[in-house]
Amino acid sequence: MDSLSDLLTRIRNGVKSKKREVNIPCFRLGVEVVKILKEEGYVKNYKVIDDSKQGILNVTLKYTEDNTSVISGLKRVSKPGCRIYCTKDSVPKALDGLGLVIVSTSRGVMTGRACEELGAGGEVLCSIW
Repeated sequence: MDSLSDLLTRIRNGVKSKKREVNIPCFRLGVEVVKILKEEGYVKNYKVIDDSKQGILNVTLKYTEDNTSVISGLKRVSKPGCRIYCTKDSVPKALDGLGLVIVSTSRGVMTGRACEELGAGGEVLCSIW
């Protein structure tokens, strides 16, 4: 099973059902993706809860004052069966730059804008808007 797709699906389902928090099995790439979502303002907070097994990633979702979600869409771009890569010159944009693209590079997981600034390419993980 694809862990990153599971993370995105749990966040998407939590947003649709207006939940405040979502619990996800913890994994390193998931923590990096949620960290970027927090820095960009798409989630309110996250914390890693240590249990005796894998750990739990607790994500607090962010809503506006009129109770609409900040996240209106999530999409997994590169899948295990069909990997999608980009070069430093062809980093994709979500909603013509209004959204966020997360790319896994040799320098770590970063946003599409950071890839353009650093001149790095890699695997396009997901897009959020």
